[in-house]
Order: sequence, then C-alpha cells, then structure tokens
Amino acid sequence: MNTGSLMEQILSRRNLNAAYLQVVRNKGAAGIDGMTVEELGAYLSENGENIREQLRTRKYRPQPVRRVEIPKPDGGVRNLGVPTVVDRFVQQAVAQVLTPIFEEQFHNHSYGFRPGRCAQQAVLKALEMMNDGHSWIVDIDLAKFFDTVDHDKLMTIFGRTIKDGDVISVVRKFLVSGVMIDDEYEDTVVGTPQGGNISPLLANIMLNELDWELEARGLDFVRYADDLIIMVGSRQAADRVMKSVTRFIEGKLGLKVNATKSKVDKPKGIKYLGFGFYFDSFAKAYKARPHPKAVAKFKAQMRKLTCRSWGVSNVYKVQKLNQLIRGWINYFKPGSMKELCRRMDSNIRYRLRMCIWKHWKTPQNRAKILMKLDVPRWAAFNVAYCGNRYARIARNGWVQRAISNKRLAAFGLISMQDYYAEKRVSC
Repeated sequence: MNTGSLMEQILSRRNLNAAYLQVVRNKGAAGIDGMTVEELGAYLSENGENIREQLRTRKYRPQPVRRVEIPKPDGGVRNLGVPTVVDRFVQQAVAQVLTPIFEEQFHNHSYGFRPGRCAQQAVLKALEMMNDGHSWIVDIDLAKFFDTVDHDKLMTIFGRTIKDGDVISVVRKFLVSGVMIDDEYEDTVVGTPQGGNISPLLANIMLNELDWELEARGLDFVRYADDLIIMVGSRQAADRVMKSVTRFIEGKLGLKVNATKSKVDKPKGIKYLGFGFYFDSFAKAYKARPHPKAVAKFKAQMRKLTCRSWGVSNVYKVQKLNQLIRGWINYFKPGSMKELCRRMDSNIRYRLRMCIWKHWKTPQNRAKILMKLDVPRWAAFNVAYCGNRYARIARNGWVQRAISNKRLAAFGLISMQDYYAEKRVSC
C-alpha cells in the first residue's frame, strides 16, 4: 500500500464524519479548553475547513493535554492525559487510516486495543499455551510504559511504514504537545499520553518490535497492551528468558522493566488481566478464574451499592447491581466461577433484605407488609417487634420467606449464577 499520500485519506469527508461520530460515542471529559463533546459538532461546522487546511499545511497545533491522576488499587497513580475534544477528533481521524496499515504487521499474539480482539482472547490463548507443556511463566511488568516511550525510537519505527511527511509531522506534534498540571505547562519529552485516541495504536507500534523479537527467539507469549507473559517449560528457561528479554526491552526499546513487579512463577502464582489460574486435577489442565483481588474489588463495589445508609431507592440499587453483575460476568465469563456466583448471589440477596427491611421503617408497617407477603399474623408481629439487628433479621426464616429469591427476581434482581450459565453457553 502507498503510504506516501495518506493525509488526503485522513481529511476525506467520510473519514472525518466517522471520526466525529466515534468521539461522540466515546463521550469523555473536556480538555484544557473546557469544550465538551456536545459542543464539538457546532465547532466543527464553523471551523472544520480551517482545521483541514491547517493539517494540509502542517500548521495544526495540538493543545496540551489535561493531566488526571487515577489512583491504582495497589498504590500509586496512573497518569491519564485528556486531550481537547478537537484534538481527540483529529487523533481519531488519523488513527482510523493508520490502524488498517499497521494491523497487517502486528503479531497474532497481541490482543490489546485491536479491532475484533479482547482481553478474554488473550487469557484463553495463555491457557492454551500453559496446557501445551509451558508450566512456567515469565511475567514482565513495564514500568509506566505510556510515560516512558522514547519519541525518537517510536518515530523511527513509525517512519519505516509511514512515508507521508504530513502524517509524520502531526503524530510527532501530538507526542510533544505537553501537559497542563494544575494550570502549569510541562513539556512531554518522552511518553505518549494514556488517554489519547491515537496512544493505543502508537503503543502497539512500539511493542510490536518486542513481539517479533520474541517470535524470532521461538518463545510462546501473550501480550495485551503493556501486559506481557511468556510461557516456558522450566524454571531455568524462565530465569534465562527474564534476563535476556529485560535486556532487550531496556537496551533496544529504551523502556523500563519494573523489577519489583516482574517475576517468574507457576501459573497459579500470577495475575493476568484480572484472572488467576489453577490446575484442575480432574480435567488435568490449567483453568482460569477471577483472581482473588478482582473478587475483592467486586465485593467492595457490591457493598457500596447495598449500603443501608445510601439514600436512594431500592429499585435504583437493584439497577446499579444489575449493571455491576452484567459487566463483571461479561468480562470474566471464560473463567470458572459457578460456586463463586452462587455464594455472591446469596450475599447480595442477604444485603438487599437488610436494605428493604430498613426501607419498611416502623414495626407497624413491617408487620403489615409481612402479612401481605404470606407471613402468618403472629409471626409477622413477632418479627416486626423483636428488635433484632438488621444482620440477624435478614437471616430470619420468615423474612426470607417474605423477601424470597423469587420475589427479588420479580423485583428485577439478576441472578449471577443464572446469568453466568447463560453467558457460558453463548461463549
């Protein structure tokens, strides 16, 4: 493919319209100029031709990104860069034309930020390799990858494929556009801001060099963005690979390996993309399941949504719970978690019963509602006036009969166990 005349493809009406629609679908916060996604359409109607001319003549100047720090679960922060919506629009237009070109070069074992690929596919490929005799894992953690990419190395790799100087120019400008931190400007000498529409593509272009180096060495690996695991057959081989691949990453690519978080271990000792791994002695194979840290995070979110003191309706709580359940199971459905779903269903219903009991407020009202829900009069009054704490009441047999699993389902609550079974069938 001729890559020496790409700017006109980028500036075509069809491509720009598609870029605008994608930016609107993605939503997202405003950049340093305060312009929202909802205001983008009107701005482009008035200034679109000027933007196109600036890109043609290399006069387009991206604005600095707005720095946002996102706390990590294990401490520290992840730096996100929020470009202006106009810059996101231009980045999206560029990425849409460049992606098909680089897709032809990317390795088949790279799954992050690529069309038609997802984290679950990466996990399934890793399992396939583990069960093919690769029982030792080299888990390599790149330290602040998006903040440490060397611009010159990246643009050298980029220029091997892309020959259009206008495109090379605008991509370089996005890399060096700078960041605003608390109203102070800071140059971006290295790094590609995590949060820009073109950043995932640039990250894959850089790390594709690593992919093909691993291929040349005959190593089995899976990579999702900067999350890399290499599967080998012995501890000695794993130690050797850890040292040699670290040398390549730091020496040839100019990136930094986090020695503290990188490790050599058996599959059961690693966490990859939220999944843990275990050996099923009956099936004689490694399988995946949600990692304990992922389960703990889910439980914490569930407890927030079923907090008795949260001043929203129980209908709203169930709606938010359903969103959490669907999202969690849709992500972890390749894993084994039937028993986990059963336990979580029980815990969610238990906590909802406490919320409902509090919502009924007075003993008189509680007795009245219990009787409406087929609890005998004597039992309804005994339970309503007993004075037990919420935790004990929620386990009371009469309360469980009144607020039964069937009634909670009719109220709209999704069963994790049923939803998981449904999604496993459709996998």
